[in-house]
Amino acid sequence: MTTKPVLIDGSWVEADAVGTFQAMNPNTREPMDETYPVSGWGDLDRCLNAATEAAEELRLCPGKDIAAFLEAFAEEIETVADELVEMAHQETALPVSPRLKDVELPRTTGQLRQAAAAAKTGTWRQATLDTQLNIRSGYLGLGPVAVFGPNNFPFAFGSVSGGDFASAIAAGNPVIGKANSSHPGTTRLFGEAALRAIEKTGLPRATVQLIYRTEHSDGVRLASDPRLSALGYTGSRSAGLKLKAAADEVGTPIYLELSSINPVVILPGALLERGEELVGEFAGSCLMGTGQFCTNPGIVFVIEDSNSNKWLEGVTKAFADTAAGTLLSTGVEANLKDGIDELVRAGATRLTPAGEAATDRCSLPNTLLSVSGSSFIEKPEAFQAEAFGNESLIVVCSGLEELVSALRLVEGNLTGCVYSAADGSDDDAYQSVESVLRTRVGRLLNDKMPTGVAVSPAMNHGGPFPATGHPGTTAVGMPASIHRFAMLACYDAVRPERLPSWLQDDPGEELIWRSVDGTYQQGSLG
Repeated sequence: MTTKPVLIDGSWVEADAVGTFQAMNPNTREPMDETYPVSGWGDLDRCLNAATEAAEELRLCPGKDIAAFLEAFAEEIETVADELVEMAHQETALPVSPRLKDVELPRTTGQLRQAAAAAKTGTWRQATLDTQLNIRSGYLGLGPVAVFGPNNFPFAFGSVSGGDFASAIAAGNPVIGKANSSHPGTTRLFGEAALRAIEKTGLPRATVQLIYRTEHSDGVRLASDPRLSALGYTGSRSAGLKLKAAADEVGTPIYLELSSINPVVILPGALLERGEELVGEFAGSCLMGTGQFCTNPGIVFVIEDSNSNKWLEGVTKAFADTAAGTLLSTGVEANLKDGIDELVRAGATRLTPAGEAATDRCSLPNTLLSVSGSSFIEKPEAFQAEAFGNESLIVVCSGLEELVSALRLVEGNLTGCVYSAADGSDDDAYQSVESVLRTRVGRLLNDKMPTGVAVSPAMNHGGPFPATGHPGTTAVGMPASIHRFAMLACYDAVRPERLPSWLQDDPGEELIWRSVDGTYQQGSLG
């Protein structure tokens, strides 16, 4: 069986392979037809050399040229949309509609076009001009960026299609994409579309490169190679921390999305007002996509009373009555089972029946667990073990004081949500909860489950460790997400003709800060 080539320096070439692999269809447990290479260091070395040269060219490219590529790439994706959707469906078992075709694909092309708009206007650079002292500064691209894509969003977070990719390219960086082994065929189709867009727009041919898999030691070596300027990684905590250790050793920025159980607090007044409604909201959010969202509500805090007991009975029934979905892979299935077993060993009680994995597809029964607030406080680390999938843990607290004490032990998360009564009866309790929860989550929600992540300039898809590696950055939302892959560059007394165009006295329509009579004013000074 022929092994697929890798994309290096603008050409599809035979890999310097140390092995091969095939993706698996989670709906059948059968291997896919295509065979992909496990690249050796030779492939990574060639990628890094080509990306280094491309970075020097891209740094001088006008923003409109980078924008033209991103727009052309979005168009190329749309021309092969049906093929992409079908391939991703086979490799991940995610439903064609609405998930892949109607939601994730438009989101992917939409964020590419948002990145194009940011590149074109240049506002992400935050150009700052002190014309009196002749000091100017703004953001520049860093250089070659490696992007490691996750298994659960083959389009919107893909290594050569997703948000990290779009942000890195918008800043003028070449990207070396490392596909996720769960969906190499989907990533290959994106790589082919990206190369066509490069050829149409004339960007350096090594602007986008793609390998499918490496040995762990070579992935770590890549993270510590001095030719690499930054990394974006979405995936497991254990693998991400190994890459982080290697990158930290040489001072290379690495932006991680690792694990998040996204605490939800439901206060008594909310359960009194709309407990039955919240059964459906929570079960629907938790089981959506078989729970395989990084913003899945994996832990819920309630205060024990008759309303919370009734709500818990309703949720248990909803979990038991809902057919379990298909998981992304055998690896996800095994890790979910291990995570549930770990929670049970720590003392959690199963509220739904235990069951075995399905034999014909990757699937485990929907699982709801519970534990007392005092037990959570006694062993907070054990009860925050991530079980990625269709599972959630309910922490039943004796009162508000115990609930707040438990929240003080919550790790960093992407999101945190508080449901409270519309009549204001929970307001005092809300203030106590919010004051603790606010600094432990990147995005705070009220009366809304966290699974949706809007692609908006105001969105923060980030949070304190271990949700991410840095609490001050976001993986979603232009232009803030671009700054992860940029450096702040200052020009002091540099001759006007040697300045980048966007730092010259007449930058056109770009939004800048300029010193005026000793003060700073912001505006479009074209």
